[in-house]
Amino acid sequence: MFPSTSPDTGRDPWSGGPPPGPAGPAPGPAGPARGYPPAPRTGPADDDGAARERKGPRRLRKGGPGRRPDDEADEAPEEEVPPVPVRRPLALTVAGFAALLGVGLVLGAQTAGPGHRLPFAFIIFGVQLLFVLAWTMAMRPPALLVVALVSAAAAAIADAAAVQSEIAGLAPLGYAAAAGFVLGVLGQLVRRVDRVRVTDSLGSTLLIVVGVVAFATLIVLSRIPKGTQAITVCLTATGVALLVARLTDAVAPWPRLAPQVPRGAAGVVAGAMLGTLTSAVLGSYLVGFTPTSAALVGLVTAGTAVLADLAVGYAEAGRLMAGEPPTMWVARHMQGPLGGFALAAPAAYAMCVLFL
Repeated sequence: MFPSTSPDTGRDPWSGGPPPGPAGPAPGPAGPARGYPPAPRTGPADDDGAARERKGPRRLRKGGPGRRPDDEADEAPEEEVPPVPVRRPLALTVAGFAALLGVGLVLGAQTAGPGHRLPFAFIIFGVQLLFVLAWTMAMRPPALLVVALVSAAAAAIADAAAVQSEIAGLAPLGYAAAAGFVLGVLGQLVRRVDRVRVTDSLGSTLLIVVGVVAFATLIVLSRIPKGTQAITVCLTATGVALLVARLTDAVAPWPRLAPQVPRGAAGVVAGAMLGTLTSAVLGSYLVGFTPTSAALVGLVTAGTAVLADLAVGYAEAGRLMAGEPPTMWVARHMQGPLGGFALAAPAAYAMCVLFL
């Protein structure tokens, strides 16, 4: 006879153990106590598993190890650099200085004539002294006083050679620039303190010496046919371009070319275009020019001057970002227009010799 009750009577149907066989319970690991849930498991394996469940799979990224979503959340967001504000009174002041500089050079060129080039040479030498003051104070090369004196001497020698040479050419100016650069570097090598920085200042010394000698090309240009008319067209276009560019920056400096440079692309483009238009209008009234030829010459000189002025702004922003202390206020803001006219002078000579 079989018993009326099953041997599993009294056992919970949800217990995890297997039913006993005929010879008793099957051998194996002991299960948890009846009526109690299994105890939580502890250990490093469980912690790793929980971490994997919490963080999820790693993401593969190009050029580096895998990253988890939580790692991206832990990174601090990059701080945006606020743009440098555009000061309207300053832009208007620089525009006025550029206009006065252009008017002075154009009127000085009208005084030049056969046997009467000294007045124009004196005007050029005054502009060169302003260039030396502004650029040496802004760039601050080693042995600043030596570089300034050597540059002024090179300017005087270049002006004298441009007036007194029998043949109007640029060879004497090149010799003066080379001698000034060599003397400036040697003056920096004399002192041990300046000798450490002389390799870093070769570019700045070369820019100062070559820039100050470049103004003497206007004297040479006044000695060749159509030279005075070319000076009038080119320097008028340069002055108008710089004036319009700075006035546009005072009114609408947009779009910003860089957050650290308070200049806009609209001023650069408008200045070059209006400078070219002005030269074309002058070309229709001056002897030896046509509106087309004058527009071509004015486009090159106006575009060169505006880009040089813009490059000076980028250089100043780079010095400030590098942690260098700001230089003299007047010299820093005279640097752009002076650099624009210094680069426009040899460009005017080249255009006059090659295309007129």
